[in-house]
Amino acid sequence: MAHANGQFETGSPGAPGSPAGSFRDTFTAIVDNVEHVLRGKRRSVHLAVVALFAEGHLLIEDVPGVGKTSLAKAIAHSIDGSWRRIQFTPDLLPSDVTGVSVWDRQRSDFEFRPGGVFANVVLADEINRASPKTQAALLEAMEERQVTVDSVTHRLNPPFMVIATQNPIELEGTYPLPEAQLDRFLMRVRIGYPDRDAELSILESHGRGELAAEQLRPVTDALTVARWQQRLAEVYVAPSLARYILDVAEATRHHRDLMLGMSPRGAIALQRSARTLAASLGRNYVVPDDLKALAAAVIEHRVVLSPEAQLRGTTAGAVVSSILDTVAVPADGSAVPPGVAAAAGT
Repeated sequence: MAHANGQFETGSPGAPGSPAGSFRDTFTAIVDNVEHVLRGKRRSVHLAVVALFAEGHLLIEDVPGVGKTSLAKAIAHSIDGSWRRIQFTPDLLPSDVTGVSVWDRQRSDFEFRPGGVFANVVLADEINRASPKTQAALLEAMEERQVTVDSVTHRLNPPFMVIATQNPIELEGTYPLPEAQLDRFLMRVRIGYPDRDAELSILESHGRGELAAEQLRPVTDALTVARWQQRLAEVYVAPSLARYILDVAEATRHHRDLMLGMSPRGAIALQRSARTLAASLGRNYVVPDDLKALAAAVIEHRVVLSPEAQLRGTTAGAVVSSILDTVAVPADGSAVPPGVAAAAGT
């Protein structure tokens, strides 16, 4: 349970023998571990780990060579989980993703052979290069944590996270993700180029035995991550903040520059992400700043600009920022659970 001072500092809910510690300790250890191979991008790494614990999926939209694959591999190795990479190409089949039933002559029966989606962390590389039919093969897995092949349902072991990548520059021969698929991603982030000091450090260490993602030592295990995912529902979201999330969602649905606003799934995603972010900072309650810090990553890919707004050069980010500036924010004091003093320094 959370401490009376408002801190989410419960001991690890992991299996017997797993390292004890608070959620904040576990979260920070994963972020620090991933940063051994993805330098100078702490915010992007932090958001990716938030998505992991919030039981969400991550869409990374960025140019080649900035560490998208390294991020996925580093997260999987940090939690001692399984990982698979699916290279999405025009000739990739849905069965390559979900699996296929193969006739076994010895047993005189069909045997299910799992596809690439059966792992704790799945990297869907260049997801927009596959056909819409193959892209759709991920929908059931992402939403329901299961796949159905030949009318038989196969459950995916938790934790399960899809990290999909796409190049926003090279669009020839691609199939844009439909809104239904985009809405299943908890967040969309951009890693971006490292700053000058970080890139200089990368150059200096290259070829001198720098640490690769495969060499990372686990700092926790997949079972502990899955158990923390369940516990994060205990993080308190005040009624005033729940109404604030709905006010933001409603504002996107009626904004003159948006043809499609934020879905109910998007509102749930924002609340779930905020709970994880608050716990990663040691709090057992969400404050307005948590929601604002996550709004761009959670909301922007869920809204569609109107044709008029696109002609004016308006961006989804600008619209979301204007909505956050205009929707009234509850006072911080209303976010604290009754009878709990606000944690200092948060």
